[in-house]
Amino acid sequence: MAEGIMQAGVYEWQSDFARKHIAEGKIEGKLEGEAELLLVVLESRGFKIDDGLRRRITSCQDLDQIHTWARRAVTASSLNDIFA
Repeated sequence: MAEGIMQAGVYEWQSDFARKHIAEGKIEGKLEGEAELLLVVLESRGFKIDDGLRRRITSCQDLDQIHTWARRAVTASSLNDIFA
């Protein structure tokens, strides 16, 4: 290593508590990202998203459900086709 240059190490959390909370954070982040992407697709397709539907999508904690809605959103002609 060159003099005066320090490299940052990668810290690996050791405790079960830390690993659990990091994993939960990753899951929450994935859910939020997928929900936001679904909203972008819906809005891009011209669907009007009211506050109730926006809350339903962003509060969904089931990634499979969000993916089901997203697959439907690609070809649906109405919001009812997606969320019924």
